[in-house]
Amino acid sequence: MAGTKITQVENPLSLEQQVCFALAVASRTVIALYRPVLEPMGLTHPQYLVMLALWEFEPVSVKDLSGMLQLEPATLSPLLKRLEAAGLLRRDRSATDERSLAVALTDKGRDLRKQALNVPPAIIDRLGMDVDELVELHARLTRVIAAAKPADR
Repeated sequence: MAGTKITQVENPLSLEQQVCFALAVASRTVIALYRPVLEPMGLTHPQYLVMLALWEFEPVSVKDLSGMLQLEPATLSPLLKRLEAAGLLRRDRSATDERSLAVALTDKGRDLRKQALNVPPAIIDRLGMDVDELVELHARLTRVIAAAKPADR
C-alpha cells in the first residue's frame, strides 16, 4: 500500500499493541462516562444515540434509522419499543408504504432535547480533553471505520 509505514514491534501479538483492544477499552470506558449523565434523562447510551438521530432527522423510517446508527433492525427494534413505552417516540405505518414504519418523536421526546444539550459539555468535562483533541480523534476514528468497512457495502 502506498504511504503505509509498517513498524516492527517486539511482540506483534502483545495485547497492548492491538488496535482492537485499545478501541474496545476506549469504547467501554467512554460509554461508561455517559451512564451517570444520561441516567437522569431516563436513557441508556444506545437509546441516546437513537434520540440524537431523531432530534436531527425525524420523522425517519426504521430502515433509514438502522442505516444511520449502523445497527441491525433486530437490534434497533427493542430500543424503539422501550423509547415508545417511555413516551418519547411513536412508530406509525408509512402513509406511502404500508410495509415501512416511520419513527417520529412525541412532544415529550422533543422536550428531552433541551436537557440533552447538557450532555456533550458534561462528557467533555469528564474526559478532561481539549475539544480540538476530541475533534481530531473523531476524524481519525471516522477514517478507521471507513477503512474497516468492506468495499462492497
